[in-house]
Amino acid sequence: MILTPGAVRLDTLEVIWRDGGQITLDPACQPGVEAAAALVAKAAAGQDAVYGVNTGFGKLASRKIAPEDTQTLQRNLILSHCCGVGEALSLPLTRLMMTLKLMSLGRGASGVRWEVCALIEGMVNAGVMPVIPAQGSVGASGDLAPLAHMAAAMIGEGRAVYQGEEMSGSQALSRAGLTPVVLGPKEGLALINGTQFSTACALAGLFDAQNAVRNAMVIAALSTDAIMGSTAPLVADIHSLRGHAGQIDVAEAMRDLMEGSEIRESHREDDTRVQDPYCIRCQPQVLGAAWDVIRQAAHTLEVEANAVTDNPLVLVGEGRIVSGGNFHAEPVGFAADMIALAIAEIGAIGQRRVALMVDPTLSHDLPPFLTPDPGLNSGFMIAEVTTAALMSENKHLANPCVTDSTPTSANQEDHVSMAAHGAYRLARMNRNLSAIQAVEAMCAAQGVEARAPLATSARLQRVIDRLRQEVPTLGKDRYLAPDIETTTALVRSGALVEAAQ
Repeated sequence: MILTPGAVRLDTLEVIWRDGGQITLDPACQPGVEAAAALVAKAAAGQDAVYGVNTGFGKLASRKIAPEDTQTLQRNLILSHCCGVGEALSLPLTRLMMTLKLMSLGRGASGVRWEVCALIEGMVNAGVMPVIPAQGSVGASGDLAPLAHMAAAMIGEGRAVYQGEEMSGSQALSRAGLTPVVLGPKEGLALINGTQFSTACALAGLFDAQNAVRNAMVIAALSTDAIMGSTAPLVADIHSLRGHAGQIDVAEAMRDLMEGSEIRESHREDDTRVQDPYCIRCQPQVLGAAWDVIRQAAHTLEVEANAVTDNPLVLVGEGRIVSGGNFHAEPVGFAADMIALAIAEIGAIGQRRVALMVDPTLSHDLPPFLTPDPGLNSGFMIAEVTTAALMSENKHLANPCVTDSTPTSANQEDHVSMAAHGAYRLARMNRNLSAIQAVEAMCAAQGVEARAPLATSARLQRVIDRLRQEVPTLGKDRYLAPDIETTTALVRSGALVEAAQ
């Protein structure tokens, strides 16, 4: 995959995250990168103080550094900033983060030499993945600690994983046939300034949230048929009168999924119910709103993925180096909070459908807790409780992070975005949501099967058939945790959505 900085699309980044593969920075970037590096080298040899080139950092920016000490300055910067704690970032996320850093440097405004870009590219392609603790960034002045751990491996320090084994950074580079870089002026700062950790985590959260929306449409349609819900709330005119794109799209998708259902046709007349509960009737409004929010976040993150976010920036056309604040991850923080809200709400309305299907007073003649022999068997009673626990956990996790701030670096960095952990939590939320959706899919399939001999639509039957390849119908009570785990894997893989095509 050839990466042209400023023009890389989200689908390319999703492939890099999910599947890996070889990447190449567009060779057309090299002249611009080298021109910026030449300006930095000139500034480092000059007498004027230029932040990050021949000065200290943060509150120490007023301290001038001698030209002969600039290499030591950059090395010290990396080592001193390796202060991350907590579990290591997953290797796919590390690969995505490094790819984003490569794209940013390739814009030719960071002042690094081409060999720095080449080393990042070489490490990604060889599978040399720095060990990056996931905690320690406040999402301002860059994701300093996580990116410092990445840079440490590049200079032969720190830890890295190569061919499944963790080792020192120098050993990993050596085994892969790569040479550590000796950092020149500004290069350490260019590596650790930036939002690439936060953005990578937010992108992974986005990609899984997009998958969750697709799953939600399919599983919700199945639940609607299981509960013998009305399709009247899906009528196109309802949604065009409101005008929200996501709502219109969800209603259309669910109409198509349920087309031809015998279950639906069986209760168009003489149904004693006038209206369904909101978790059935308002699915397009809720899921569609979540879809719109996720789309908006996707736009923000695509812009950020292609952005230059370190400091200072080298303006080659003007021949000068200027300080700014592009490292502040506020856009990423907002996007992560938006995704978190969407994930929580998709799970909240899905959980209510599970509760509806297991409740004999609301399920329109489905057996209690969806078991054919209630009393002796408890069926999906506690599976529903699990979804309630996960829904509640996601509600707590969805509290905004970007509105929190605390001064750091002796009040020099006095407003921060908290985008890093705001984005990192999305993986946990998506895992919770996948399990909620898995239980809903199991309940919905069981409910539709209980309507026999009436059949659901052909598309939704294919979804049930795909589920039944892995998870049999629940008769007598059995050890359910493996079934939930298996169905969760089907949900996360997109297999149920694929079956519905």
